[in-house]
Amino acid sequence: MNKPDKIRQRLNSFQIIVLGFACVILVGALLLMLPISSVSGQVTPFLDSLFTSTTSVCVTGLVVQDTGTYWSLFGQIIILILVQIGGLGVVTVVTCLAILGGRKIGLFQRSIMQEAVAAPHVGGIVELTGFILKTTFLIELLGAVALAPVFCKDFGIAKGIWMAVFHSISAFCNAGLDLMGSTEKYSSLTSYIQNPVINIVIMSLIIVGGIGFITWNDVRTHKFRLKNYRMQSKVILAVTAALVLVPAIAFFFMEFQDMPMKQRVFSSLFQAITPRTAGFNTADLTQMSEAGQLSIIGLMMIGGSPGSTAGGMKTTTFAVIIGCGIAVFRRRDSVHFFGRRVPDDTISIALTLFFMYISLPVVSAIIMSRIEALPIMTCLFETVSAMATVGLTLGITPGLTIMSRIILILLMFLGRVGGLTLVYAAVSSTKVQMGRFPQDKMTVG
Repeated sequence: MNKPDKIRQRLNSFQIIVLGFACVILVGALLLMLPISSVSGQVTPFLDSLFTSTTSVCVTGLVVQDTGTYWSLFGQIIILILVQIGGLGVVTVVTCLAILGGRKIGLFQRSIMQEAVAAPHVGGIVELTGFILKTTFLIELLGAVALAPVFCKDFGIAKGIWMAVFHSISAFCNAGLDLMGSTEKYSSLTSYIQNPVINIVIMSLIIVGGIGFITWNDVRTHKFRLKNYRMQSKVILAVTAALVLVPAIAFFFMEFQDMPMKQRVFSSLFQAITPRTAGFNTADLTQMSEAGQLSIIGLMMIGGSPGSTAGGMKTTTFAVIIGCGIAVFRRRDSVHFFGRRVPDDTISIALTLFFMYISLPVVSAIIMSRIEALPIMTCLFETVSAMATVGLTLGITPGLTIMSRIILILLMFLGRVGGLTLVYAAVSSTKVQMGRFPQDKMTVG
């Protein structure tokens, strides 16, 4: 038995996923430290490079250096490669390279791929991976083609094409990194608040990238025959539609009331879509009311869907939590959607994820608030954005101290690999429960 096989036997699939992301982040940080990666030609401090590499691989979008003005073309290419790897998933990219190299994909590798893309079963996983890669590159190409005329008009042909490619991939991968610093540092897409092409294309890329690879597969297989979709896909599409329309209507009446009608509509839609979990913004978030900012925090926590380029606790988790509440209020003994019952272990996992996505950002925000002497609401916005891999900010990230930056790095990494994946990686063995304790009653509520 050779050394790689022995290593694979000692590591479970969760540990390989975690180590894969960690290795890519470290390599990315070392590349970004090189003088050629910065416009100034100087070595970038390791913590700044590590933060940028983490936010790229974890498709978050929080930055300590403006992407468009600090990093050279070489640095921006490295960042875009890291975003693409992070969006697709390290395991998916490695599998693609193995297939192209003619290597046989064994059962162990297939099980890792299943975990990485949240597939329901191992069967057909290689074919699904091929479909994911082809569809991803096609959608990103179409997005770049649609964006190119606008950017070429504003920045010239060469730079315009690069801007179109960069923002198409960043939007589809729900990364939120942008190159708009040449207009104004850390401005995101605020200069295109009224541009219909930029708004519609970016919003479409965010939604398509965030609904998940398994939902794509259902759309490919069953087209418009929605009744034949998996329960998960139906839930994802229903929740996604609700989480776009309801917040957009709320923002339209609560915020942006001093804007012209066209700008107000685009702003309301964009700010409803981008928190899950893209990180672009067309409006100044610091000018929103606290109610609006709190609504965005809630949307960031929910995030996208399982097996997608998005983060957060996921739309399905949110649906199960709501379903639990409805089942209790109606005195039902189970949670069900579209005539299908949700397994009890899925409910337990959903409740655990909900607790993690509430507790960790809140505790981190309290610590950051004490360190930075900033309002707790501002710090909570930043920590939720990091944990949910969103990238929206109220503008405090570049000025944070070392300890706060480390906290955000850890939250971004945890949010991308998944809280339960990290726990399962740490607990390498599963104890078989031979019996169960006697049951007793406990009153709650």
